[in-house]
Formats: sequence, C-alpha cells, structure tokens
Amino acid sequence: MKTKKLFYLLVSLVFMVLFIPSFGRAQPTTKENPTIITHSFAVEKGQYGFIWKIYIEAEAIDADMIKIASVVDQPGYGHYPTDWIILKPGYRRHLKGYIQWNTFSSKASYLREWTPITLRVSIFDKAGNESNEVVFPFTFESGVKGAYQYNLPSPFDQGDLPRLGYIAIDLFEPTMDRGGNNRED
Repeated sequence: MKTKKLFYLLVSLVFMVLFIPSFGRAQPTTKENPTIITHSFAVEKGQYGFIWKIYIEAEAIDADMIKIASVVDQPGYGHYPTDWIILKPGYRRHLKGYIQWNTFSSKASYLREWTPITLRVSIFDKAGNESNEVVFPFTFESGVKGAYQYNLPSPFDQGDLPRLGYIAIDLFEPTMDRGGNNRED
C-alpha cells in the first residue's frame, strides 16, 4: 500500500513539475531582430550648411521596413526630437541609398566652428521592431577640403543610389537664445 501511495505521489510531482509551470505564464522566447542595417557610411566633417549624405543599406527578414528614425545629439543642447522618414513600398524588404540632411537651420544663423553633433539612425518595421542603430559623428568645420568629393566604400560605390528621404531637424546654437542674442554676456 505504501508503494502505491508513493507511486501516485511521485507521478503527481512529475505532473506538477512538467505541466503546471506552463499554465498562465508567458514562455521565454528568443526574438531575433528581423531588420538589420548591414552597411553604412558618412563623412565626418563639413562646414555649417553642408548637404550631408548618410549612406545606408538594410534588409528585412520576414518583415516590412516602414520608417527610418534619425536622432541628433548636440553637446550644450542635448537630444533633438526624432525625425521620421517613411519608406516607399519598393524599399520595404531591402534598401540601399542615402538620406540627406541640409544642415543649414532656420533656427540658427550659424553654428560655432568645431561644433560636434552625433546622428543615430535606425529602421523600424511594421511590427514596431527596431533595427540595430548606426552612429555617425560629425563636426562643423570651415574650409574642409574635399567634403563633397569623396570615394564611396563598397557597396555604395556601384551605380546611382537613390535618395531615401530628407532629415528635417533644425539645429540650435546653444550659446544663443531663441531671439538670436548671445547668452554668454
């Protein structure tokens, strides 16, 4: 009789260990990111007002890329709001091209020499998954020779590349107030 009770107790314990933990709980899953930026390139210096081209190649596995996120960080100012570029349907699974930023700002008549900024770019798919983030440092410098004349690295050096969209972020000169007055007085 004791062996029979012990057997039922053992079977009950095995049942509880194997099946009860899975009821009502989310099972851990491994989620690979379906969108990835595979290649990127941008020059790192140019004068204020420079037309900056940021080259990216990305692909989506079992997802549709929908928009490119661009975020700028500037010392003395901080983070600018995210700028979104909506992708055309032809670029939903694979894209290779550039996003363009005309760095002249209607909110700053100039930026001081050597002003550094950092641009972070990622891509979102329809489900809201974010790709890896690529980071592009940039410094505003007058007289940079060859800023518009550079050799593109592979895979961007083959054929005409499409412009995927424009970045619409207006920079501020942190030492000026919004009325254009110097704050260092």
